[in-house]
Amino acid sequence: MNIARPLTTAIALLLLASFAAAQPKTRQTESYPQHPDALLKEGVPVGTITKGVFNASQIYPGTVRDYWVYVPKQYDGSKPAALMVFQDGGGYARREGGYRVPNIFDNLIAAGEMPVTIAVFINPGVVPAPNDNAQSRFNRSYEYDSVDDSYANFLIDEMLPFVEKEHNVQLTDDPNLRAICGSSSGGICAYNVAWQRPDHFRRVFTTVGTYVGLRGGHELATLVRKTEPKPLRIYLQDGSNDLNIYAGDWWMANQTLLRALQWAGYEVEHTWGEGFHSSKHGTAIMPDVMRWLWKDFDTQPVTTHLDRSNSEANKFLVDGEGWELVSEGHKWAEGLAVTDDGTLYFTDVPASELYKVTPDGEVSLIVSDTGKTNGISLGPDGRLYGAASGARQIRAWDLKTLEMEVIAEGTTSNDIVVRHDGTIYYTDPPAGKIWSLDAKTRERKAVDNFKDCNGIGLSADQTQLFVGHFPGRFINAFQIADDGSLKYKQPYFHLEIPAADPRGLLDGMCVSQDGWLISTTAMGVQICDQPGRSHLILPMPPGSRRPSYATFGGPDRKTLYVANVDKIYRRKTQLVGADNWKQPVKPPKPRL
Repeated sequence: MNIARPLTTAIALLLLASFAAAQPKTRQTESYPQHPDALLKEGVPVGTITKGVFNASQIYPGTVRDYWVYVPKQYDGSKPAALMVFQDGGGYARREGGYRVPNIFDNLIAAGEMPVTIAVFINPGVVPAPNDNAQSRFNRSYEYDSVDDSYANFLIDEMLPFVEKEHNVQLTDDPNLRAICGSSSGGICAYNVAWQRPDHFRRVFTTVGTYVGLRGGHELATLVRKTEPKPLRIYLQDGSNDLNIYAGDWWMANQTLLRALQWAGYEVEHTWGEGFHSSKHGTAIMPDVMRWLWKDFDTQPVTTHLDRSNSEANKFLVDGEGWELVSEGHKWAEGLAVTDDGTLYFTDVPASELYKVTPDGEVSLIVSDTGKTNGISLGPDGRLYGAASGARQIRAWDLKTLEMEVIAEGTTSNDIVVRHDGTIYYTDPPAGKIWSLDAKTRERKAVDNFKDCNGIGLSADQTQLFVGHFPGRFINAFQIADDGSLKYKQPYFHLEIPAADPRGLLDGMCVSQDGWLISTTAMGVQICDQPGRSHLILPMPPGSRRPSYATFGGPDRKTLYVANVDKIYRRKTQLVGADNWKQPVKPPKPRL
């Protein structure tokens, strides 16, 4: 029996008494004392509970679901209320039996131990059968176990706005005052909502959570270790007799997730017992968990704790320095390049435009017809080279006069890189080829047949060419021969990909002087070591689209710039970028 550090003396006595008295050996004998705060107390203001039906989802079309809304007596509509969402809502919304959440909220709100909080209890969706001879489609696993942002978007964009309008209530948009809870598949759902959208939910309670291989949940513990820490407070409950079936071992999976959260520095607490896959233990500790989850809600917002984290974020990032918006309003911002003084250049492909951003942040349009240039790269001659995909050309611009020269014609292209000796490599997805252009003769050669090639980059020592397989998860590494040809191709860099969508969307990349590869992907910006392993994932700001290009800038080359479709972002790092157009830099030998 493994019991977490108790939250309070009361809960310690409660758990010890329950284990000693019950010593559950079977599902039938598993029992726990009723927590006194789960019963209505005399004189405590009693909130209202209203049931409704929601059947207007576009994210889960055709679904019908019951829901309940609890509104505390103290809510007067003068300001938005805190929010807590419960999956499998019917089991939580009752005052008699089950979790008795309305009673707990009445008691804790009256005692000032949690804010004035509206609770929304939501059942999973069902697509009703078309006739009596057919079976309905039950959406529970699809909605709850999928490790993507669909359910989070359902709550944020559909369900909660509907509740506000239908029930004439105001819900806060402050993520610090938003919590979410669930059990089993509802538990991983609650965790995943906060994981995907910490800009909307930051407090999580899960019981017997299904962090196993049903729809990618077994990957979450790894992602906790590899992803830049998020501002979340999490409470986990499970028992040693939980499920152990084809999809995994619930008991071990919950412990693995806890270890990952602790390692990464999250504010996390847990209670382990000997229980089975049931709500009994979670019900018994619910009031004290709510106290912990909502503690200091009015004085200390939930935040990240890099000071106690082992995350690689401490190695690569600057604490307190997040993404900063550089430019926005573009159709598809793509190529990025930075000159010695820190001036940034980037393209907007559909608009066929080239922009300049001065070191002090002034953005200006400098070329209005780039031939729909995609990737760009500085050359050793100081010119800016571009893959003009729309014009079927490779172009070069003199950055002082903006005079343009066509370097090659009759070629489709996507991303481009120029070596310090002037050799050009570019990817050509329509033809399924990687091309090189000789530094002197500009002779064009196909150096590899590569279906769905995309982003391209060089190692810091410029002896290797890296090319991303756009729909996959691997960046291929080639050694560059003395004549500029490529050899020894390997699917070398292993990138993380979304659990619910196997496409990696591997795109623009850059490298640091000490050998780290930084690649844009569907998961965000990923930082890989020289042996090809992803160490850290940097999600883009919530609500933004996928990143498509990355480069180091600033006079010291410590600022990472990222093109993000309609926006350009930057953030300070501890890495120092390597410029392809300068003399090669030999990185240190990596840990193998």
